[in-house]
Amino acid sequence: MQFRLLYFWDAPKNVKGGPGILLGIEMLMIDAEGTLAQGFIGQNRRNQYEKELQRGRIYTLTNFYASNNKVMYNVADQRLVICISHASALSKVEEDIEGILTERFRVHSFSDFEANCDLRGDLHDVVGHLKLVDGQVLHQRPVLCTNEDSTSRKVMVHLQLKEGPVINVYLWDEAAESFRLKFDASAAIPTVLLVTTVNPKRLGKLCLSSMSSSRVFFDEEVDPTKEYLAWLTTNPSVTSLVNPVEVVKAETLTISEISAFVKREPAQVAYFDCLATIDDVKLGTEWYYIACKDCQTKLNRGPTTLLCPKCGNENATAVANYRVELSVYDNDEQCTFIILGDAGKDLTGRKATELIDAYVQTKKFRIKVANYNFTPIRLSLTATKIVSPAELPPKNPPLKTLPGTEVENTELAASSGGGASAIDVQKKAKRAKRSD
Repeated sequence: MQFRLLYFWDAPKNVKGGPGILLGIEMLMIDAEGTLAQGFIGQNRRNQYEKELQRGRIYTLTNFYASNNKVMYNVADQRLVICISHASALSKVEEDIEGILTERFRVHSFSDFEANCDLRGDLHDVVGHLKLVDGQVLHQRPVLCTNEDSTSRKVMVHLQLKEGPVINVYLWDEAAESFRLKFDASAAIPTVLLVTTVNPKRLGKLCLSSMSSSRVFFDEEVDPTKEYLAWLTTNPSVTSLVNPVEVVKAETLTISEISAFVKREPAQVAYFDCLATIDDVKLGTEWYYIACKDCQTKLNRGPTTLLCPKCGNENATAVANYRVELSVYDNDEQCTFIILGDAGKDLTGRKATELIDAYVQTKKFRIKVANYNFTPIRLSLTATKIVSPAELPPKNPPLKTLPGTEVENTELAASSGGGASAIDVQKKAKRAKRSD
């Protein structure tokens, strides 16, 4: 067969709880009849063919076979996948052939995405005009995140479709990076966006998520965006039909209402606002975890390095992330909120790493021992003053036991930060009673 290679990407196999595995290279191909097909090169043949692949080039492929085993996330109308085997031969065609299209898109409507939501079937394309980029209106050029953290892996846009509805489109990894580069390089603020091969999912409401195969195009890049831009020029009133403030406004529910939603079937992910008062910080759990710098997943400890189960990185760079359990209440109910990542920074005003540096400190404390310290239920001591910075003594010999006490091998050293001057005995006792 003879075809034009439109795009190619890594084919990952995501293993739950384990590192990602590359299965090979997937390709989007189009022939002289305008038929789109998906191609596949196994990981064992990657080194043989990867350097020869070039987007937009025309190739001749012989001795291939076709497979119908792919049942999820199809990017082409043709159900058969063109597979390269050990006997295949792939060669470039030096002269361009005008009869083979340089692009072909499969743009679908809001109702089409609604009907195919969460089916993990065909991946189609979406085109519309931008309302918000990462929550920012487009009256002036938005500032896009370029930091080397989890937020730089994602761009969220609110896209208004021709039919009227506004839909959240989540761009990840390469699609997010491509969006940023093209957006920042454009002379004027882009108006129209096309994203290919998006996956319709329901996160409270219908959303679209980019895949490894997704590409992004703006205004004058391809025919669908040019046509949409021309339509928008003749229908300028469409842009004012939706208030950007209302687009990002989350529904506010009580704890009871959220609890009722959680009990519904089928289960679904959703986002709500909730007004609640912080009552206490739950004890007995770590307030942070060691995460992968790239994807924020909790790292596993290997023999000599830290392993990321999501990225598959066997020498992952570690950062500290918040994970704080708070007891909260509203007018009717009480529950636990788990504060993660950036939400913890919003609460404390400091990154978890900064707080650890201030928190893990050894001090010399002035301790007051009162009558209640000699009762079995009292497991805490009152520190009335931080005398000075200090260093822990060697573990040997062990600390002596004071006469008349039942406390043995107790190290009177603690970690403190932010100028804290007391271990709140009364509050800790109340927590113990409350947990009973």
